[in-house]
Amino acid sequence: MDFIFMLTRDDRTVPDCLERLEEIADLGLRHIGFKDVGVPPATLDALNRRIKAMGAASYLEIVSLAPEDCRRAGEAARAIGVDCVLGGGHVEILRAAVAGAPIRLFPFAGEPEGHPTRLRGDARRIAADCRRSEALGCAGIDLLAYRAVEAAPLDLVRAARAALRGRLIVAGSVDTPERIADLAAAGADAFTIGTALLDGRFAAGREGLRAQLAAVLALCG
Repeated sequence: MDFIFMLTRDDRTVPDCLERLEEIADLGLRHIGFKDVGVPPATLDALNRRIKAMGAASYLEIVSLAPEDCRRAGEAARAIGVDCVLGGGHVEILRAAVAGAPIRLFPFAGEPEGHPTRLRGDARRIAADCRRSEALGCAGIDLLAYRAVEAAPLDLVRAARAALRGRLIVAGSVDTPERIADLAAAGADAFTIGTALLDGRFAAGREGLRAQLAAVLALCG
């Protein structure tokens, strides 16, 4: 599985994102992301440019849920030139916002709500959303499996995997080695971690962000 490091805490880009990125710039991370909220647009632009200069793919995850907010976030993603957009609850609006740009879309499956985001929807709903998003030309799905409130997380992952030909990215509360192993067994293609690494909670006894990241990278082979 691919590991996407998110420069985020509690579903917001951290204010010191640029400084934290420089701290780990030499580790060779291949996938780095941030949210559409938490810092000004100019900071997101600078962050995206630095990620690409490091040779990594950039991901903007949209946690704004209102249609107009999704449109603005999609247009911002296009303006700064991210590689991938995660999340967002309005696929048609996002497709229109990034039309003509080489951006891969991975919208939410199910019904996200609140902030930090929770996920409503059972396995049948998740599978249907996966099929619909692929039919609309999306590259895959962003699944908030461990934020689910109506189903077991791994049941949703397995349902998404069975319905999806594209990439299955699991985001939110992937905060233990056991969860990474479970996601790999259930068929996820990638996962994101932000808060647990920045707060030093992923790997007990490992001090600092670099050591936390090393623990995740070791699990990914």
